[in-house]
Parts: sequence; C-alpha cells; structure tokens
Amino acid sequence: MIRLFATLFASLILVLPGAACAQTVPGIPFTPSAPPVFQSNRIIVETRGTGPDIIFIPGLGSTADAWRSTAAQLQGRYRVHLITLRGFGQTNIGGNDSGGLAGPAASEIERFIRTQNIERPAVIGHSLGGQIAIRVAADMGNRIGRVMVVDSAPFFPALVDSRVTSDQIEPMARLAYQALMLFGDQALKSQVANLGGDLGLAGDMVFGGLGLQGGDRRVLAQGLYEALTVDLRLRLRQVTAPMTVVYGWTPDTNSPRNRLEGLYRYGFSNLPRPARFERIEGADHQVMIDQPARFQEAVERFLS
Repeated sequence: MIRLFATLFASLILVLPGAACAQTVPGIPFTPSAPPVFQSNRIIVETRGTGPDIIFIPGLGSTADAWRSTAAQLQGRYRVHLITLRGFGQTNIGGNDSGGLAGPAASEIERFIRTQNIERPAVIGHSLGGQIAIRVAADMGNRIGRVMVVDSAPFFPALVDSRVTSDQIEPMARLAYQALMLFGDQALKSQVANLGGDLGLAGDMVFGGLGLQGGDRRVLAQGLYEALTVDLRLRLRQVTAPMTVVYGWTPDTNSPRNRLEGLYRYGFSNLPRPARFERIEGADHQVMIDQPARFQEAVERFLS
C-alpha cells in the first residue's frame, strides 16, 4: 500500500507546475528560465541596455570606467557588458592574487558568454584588454561575432623589432615586475621610467596604462609582465571573427606613432582574413579618452 501511494505521489509531481522535469501546457508557450547570476573571483561584469551584445575589456590598471562614455552612447541600442579585472582600481583582488592574469580573465569571459547564452557578441579590448580579446576570439571561434583591439598588439615588443622573442625580453620584464612590486605604479613611472625606454613606442603603450586608475601592485605587476612577454601572434590563426585594429596616430613624421600602421599590418598578418585598420589622429595610448568623438565614430563603423 505504501509503495502504491509513493508511485501515485511521484506521478503527480511530474505534472505539477515548476516540477524538475518541465512540462509544456497546450496553448501556453514555454518560457526558458533566466540564466544564473554570473559570479567570478577573477572579473567583475556590469551589464546594461538591451539589444545585440558588446563586451568591453579595459587595459592595464583600468576598470570599466574607461569605457563608460563609449558604452553610454550605445546602451540604448545594444546590451553592453563592462568588464573589470579584479585588483584594478579599487576593486578587491579576489582570485587574481596568484597565478596568471590575462589567461584566467579570458577563460572567465568565455564562461560568462556560455553561461549567459550570449550569441556572437562584439568584443572590444584596449591594450592588455586587446590581448585578452584576442585570446577569447581564438578560443571561441564562431561564437564571437567581431573583435576590435584598441592600441594593442599580439606581441608588444614586436612593435620595436619583429625579430625579438619572448625569451629575449623576459629579463627586462622580470625587472619591471620586481620594480613595480617594490615601488608601486607611480614610483615605477617616475623612478624606473628607463625600463620602458628601450622598448620605444611599445614601452610607452604598455607603461602608459599604469596609473590611470592603478590597483593592487600584485595584479599590476603580473599584467605588466604578461603584456611584455606573452606572444599571441600564432594564436591569430585561430581567430575566425573579423577584426578591427584601432590606434592613435599623428601626422608628425618624427613620432613613432606616425609609422604604426605598417607595424600593425605585419603584427596581425597571421589572421585568416586581413584586419581592418583605423587610425585616430590626435590620440595617444588612451584612444577612447584622448579622442572620444573620433573613437565613437570608429566604434559605430565597427558595429555597422
């Protein structure tokens, strides 16, 4: 008798609303449940607006604040996701107190895309964030709609010498790591600025991100080390999404920024399809802050 009641009770559970095995009711469309709230000890994600998805990734020492002006002009037409790596700005360092930085951040952005059921987002990354965007696009293939890297390169030192290797640059990167851990980002720029001198424009681009919003020196040091040593040029072959490369430019022929396009074309030559290059006159490393109107126009072209 007890077994009979148990069987009847189990049968009733299967047809009750909200039962574990969802049942459709004739005449009532099935509405899938919302994805779970995303939580991560590596990144923070702010989402706002509705429409096609755009993911913004900041550079070294920057938070989502670097993208707010750009995102504010888009969120009425797009759903924007602003990423902050934990430890940048005033955020808690979380899981970024050990291990790598850019690789785990890319993995968490990929997990965010999968768990939130985001379809073919546009991904925009600045500086170190541009390298993270390359990782995400290489890992996810056709799951990414398009990519924009802003004043970034798959291997920063190659902007000085295409023949240089990660092993050759590693001693300088290790010294920069130790100096940043010892002095902090402001002291690094003022007391050990010559570390970036030998890297020319590449050094300006990497070191130029430090101190914008700062952060925990452990995360800044690790991010700086990776920006100088990680070479993603071979990974470009795995990027199937169309890519746009945006960079600051000047007509002054005495400035190394005047010659960037040729360096970028060579640096991104491993892409399966040629990248689109957009130069923003009058901008330095912080392109979206230096020339916000011109950068916004480039973003609109990228999304169109």
